[in-house]
Amino acid sequence: MAVSTADTSSTSAEIEPWRRLGDAAIRHLRATGDESAPREAGLAAARAAFAATLGEPTTFAAIVDNASLTEAEAQVLAIAVSCELDPHLARLVAEVHDDLNRQRLSLHMVDRLLAGTDTTVGEVLGVDAALRRCGFIDILEDGPWAHHTVVVHPGVIWAFVGDAAMDPLISSTARIFDDATQSPGDDDLVVVTGDDRVRRRTEAMHRARAQRFIVLSQPTEPAVWAAVVREATLSGMGVVIELDEPMTPEARRTITRTPHLAWAITSRRPMAIGDMPNRPWLEFVAEGGEPTDQEWQDNIGDHDRRRHHLTSEQLDLVGRVFRASHDDLDAAVRRLVAGPLEQLAQRIQPTRTWADIVLSPDRFEHLRGIVDRYRFATTVYDEWGFSAKPSRGLVGLFSGPSGTGKTLAAEIIAGELGLDVFKLNLSAVVSKYIGETEKNLEQIFDAAGSGNVVLFFDEADSLFGKRSEVKDARDRYANIEVSYLLQRLERYDGIVLLATNYEKNIDEAFLRRIHARIEFPVPAAPERRQIWQRNFPATAPVQDVDFEFLSERFDMSGGAIRNAAIHAAFLAATSGSPIFMDHAVIAIARELRKMGRLLKPDLFGPYFALAKDAE
Repeated sequence: MAVSTADTSSTSAEIEPWRRLGDAAIRHLRATGDESAPREAGLAAARAAFAATLGEPTTFAAIVDNASLTEAEAQVLAIAVSCELDPHLARLVAEVHDDLNRQRLSLHMVDRLLAGTDTTVGEVLGVDAALRRCGFIDILEDGPWAHHTVVVHPGVIWAFVGDAAMDPLISSTARIFDDATQSPGDDDLVVVTGDDRVRRRTEAMHRARAQRFIVLSQPTEPAVWAAVVREATLSGMGVVIELDEPMTPEARRTITRTPHLAWAITSRRPMAIGDMPNRPWLEFVAEGGEPTDQEWQDNIGDHDRRRHHLTSEQLDLVGRVFRASHDDLDAAVRRLVAGPLEQLAQRIQPTRTWADIVLSPDRFEHLRGIVDRYRFATTVYDEWGFSAKPSRGLVGLFSGPSGTGKTLAAEIIAGELGLDVFKLNLSAVVSKYIGETEKNLEQIFDAAGSGNVVLFFDEADSLFGKRSEVKDARDRYANIEVSYLLQRLERYDGIVLLATNYEKNIDEAFLRRIHARIEFPVPAAPERRQIWQRNFPATAPVQDVDFEFLSERFDMSGGAIRNAAIHAAFLAATSGSPIFMDHAVIAIARELRKMGRLLKPDLFGPYFALAKDAE
């Protein structure tokens, strides 16, 4: 098992054997004539003393063990590092070169130091040698091969002098996970698939042969890959690569040639065999499910507030912004979805409550049922064991004329659950180009799936319309769009609300997937009276407005009533008076004309002349 350098420290006593070895090695190279024998004996003694320290709990010994270096490789590394740390040795190297500007080892010098041993310079410093594969040493190719310079990476030097900071190339994107209480797995390379990123990561760390891990997305540059390998080797950590795209050739090459590291690859879907590194691996599936109480406690601190259905991945993201959101869990959950989804849908932050909607008792209870079904999904599916297949998703269909409260109901449901509503902008979603509509919808569902929102499809019949007999290519592709939506809706785990003025135009296959179906008719007179009264705030100067007359005479939707109430208020404000019945009648007349309805004398009664003048 790899040794963590966090458990060791570099001291002057530890570094002394390196320096003695480096000093003896360089003096051996400088020796001439009678000096050769004693210098050779001194080098042998320094090598023996250095070898004895490799079994001690030191930083150098831990790194040698992590990199699986041979004794010869460890000696070359120690000598090269000594020359970096000790200016005196660097000057001696320059003397050997007879060039004051060349203060590092050359391949020729290393070749001479290995003379008489069973190891060649190619085995120690060749392209596929451990010191090169670990990213500890680079070879600066300048001039003839013998003059090529051995360069120790600065990160290695800093590690030896006690700097535990992560390499800047990866520090901004990588995360460190450390669970000393967990026994490491036995596998050098594991592959974990599953829908939840956090569960994949947890399973990978449980299976891989390490206790501490660097976790990051797949790098795109060879230098970053080298930094990852070097950092993991120096610190004794395993590496978890979280794939969002197929594995690159550089990734396969790096993992294949670094068997000394414990690697784990996580991916939502199984990887193609041809994309896998050329080394043995074991594959596992990370099960999904609701986050555990411990996960809630670790991320939020109080798992009793589990009123949101979050995946472990979503909970991890919420935990990162929970403190920044002033410990407001609802606000933290709303932060999950931003950016891509807002380009294709309008975000509505709910402000209305149950008190703002007027419905018959049975419809009111149906809306409450949607909220309850979301809230108690954990109890039914997880605690009681009911099957959630094909998904935990909840689909509601709101039908009825415009202005009857469909959008308002969606906002109230979302507000009750502490979620945001994303109302789809059909002009941004529907495209005349083949395949573009499906692509846009896929982005919407993927983005919404990464958060926890209510997706609201207004005018849903334009997307969820009935499939027709195929007479031309246009019909065929229109049917493909509907079929795609059927499949995608079935796989979505969140809340989807559909609103339509024409329920008969909805494809019956969608209707079979509806969990809650609520009709929003034009309100009856008692309901209209409540709506009129609620649309005039208690602070408004209302005088002598006959709400009974207005609600009995005028068959209007809630939206139309709201428009008329606001119009009446502006008429009164313009005239500098309270809101009188005359203002309400004029506002109603103009609203009805806007809807193309006739102004009938029997409808307005004693106010007909006022209404007629309003035209």
